[in-house]
Amino acid sequence: MSGITIGEATADERLWAGRLMASSEPWITLGRGEDACRAASVDPDYVVLVAREGGTPLGFARLHPRGVAGSPYLASIAVAAPARSKGVGAALLDAAEARFPGARWMFLCVSSFNERARVLYERSGYRAVGELPDYVVDGLAEVLMVKRLA
Repeated sequence: MSGITIGEATADERLWAGRLMASSEPWITLGRGEDACRAASVDPDYVVLVAREGGTPLGFARLHPRGVAGSPYLASIAVAAPARSKGVGAALLDAAEARFPGARWMFLCVSSFNERARVLYERSGYRAVGELPDYVVDGLAEVLMVKRLA
């Protein structure tokens, strides 16, 4: 997609991000309801970046600046259904990595059943370094992934 801009979320866009999370995988399977997703999206300890085209939000990335061993952690990323498979997720990953100049590593977790997301992360240079079985839901795992940034 051309014409995408990425910047920090407004208060309304943070609420939009919470609604998008609540209506999307992996949060549906993980049992995260709208209240939990809304609370996560407005948490001031997290940076929320939004991809926009013509002022319309297309997707978001939610980041904790020191989430894993003092390194940035991508806690959530989602793209609205009409904008999927058009490079928005990759653009958000690039912006997330650039958001913390000087960071050596970026971490994220991907649900074991979320193959589409895992392919995106691997294509972007992330590699699995561990698995957390039954971490959120019994019978499913979260896969810890990392990328060397600098």
